[in-house]
Amino acid sequence: MAKEIVKKLKLQIPAGKATPAPPVGTVLGPAGINSQEFCTKFNDASKEMMGDIVPVEITLYNDRSYDFVIKTPPASFLLKKAAKIDKASKKGANEIAATISKDDLRKIAETKMPDLNAYTVEEAMNIIEGTARNMGIAIKGVNDAELAAQAAEAAEAEKEIAKREAEIAEMEARIEEANAETTEDETIEEENKEI
Repeated sequence: MAKEIVKKLKLQIPAGKATPAPPVGTVLGPAGINSQEFCTKFNDASKEMMGDIVPVEITLYNDRSYDFVIKTPPASFLLKKAAKIDKASKKGANEIAATISKDDLRKIAETKMPDLNAYTVEEAMNIIEGTARNMGIAIKGVNDAELAAQAAEAAEAEKEIAKREAEIAEMEARIEEANAETTEDETIEEENKEI
């Protein structure tokens, strides 16, 4: 008879470096999984991916046993690693944070292939290219010119917005100044009436 699945848990842990400390212990403890035992099994299974952050899906059964499946590292992690950057662009495609080669894109697509909804490497490359675009990572010879033009356009729009905001701030300051003068004049008139 098949075991009944009670719960599925998902974590992202550095490969080969899991410890029972948070976040692992805080997720597994309430589920009734021995954190130390899980960490040992996970570290053994993921040691060849050392240095990568890997998602792991843990299935908990009604007899308190569990299985886990190690997925491929997130595309964003692989893209940052290939581009040799710590952070992606805060402005997405409107700012180029780094550029990678088409070969890097293909390697990442081949790595992610088992976890993607794609039948060919080219389809997987399109998916990864979209992720790269959202992170502000250009692909040399694919979309680098397009992203550079988009970034320049965004920078121009930002300057225009900043200019308008400065004009609005100046107008608000003038209005406040005029209101202050009007209030001052009214106060003087009130005082003159009292005299």
